[in-house]
Amino acid sequence: MIKNYICYSCGREVELDEGDKPCDILCGWLMLSCLKGAESIDRYSFCSLDCLKMWADERLTNIPDVFLESLGEESGE
Repeated sequence: MIKNYICYSCGREVELDEGDKPCDILCGWLMLSCLKGAESIDRYSFCSLDCLKMWADERLTNIPDVFLESLGEESGE
């Protein structure tokens, strides 16, 4: 049985044959599990930390600099 792993960020694909050990073939890959609720889990695979960071950055809301700068104004800075 062949199993495919695809990087969720860049699309890089790796095939594992039946005799392959995932720990050898996927060395350096990162697997992320997101708990969504009772018995509901999303799983993501990333081929590198850069791909994981790129994926995470796309999902994080950036705080506008104007807001961060205004926090210093309240304390008289």
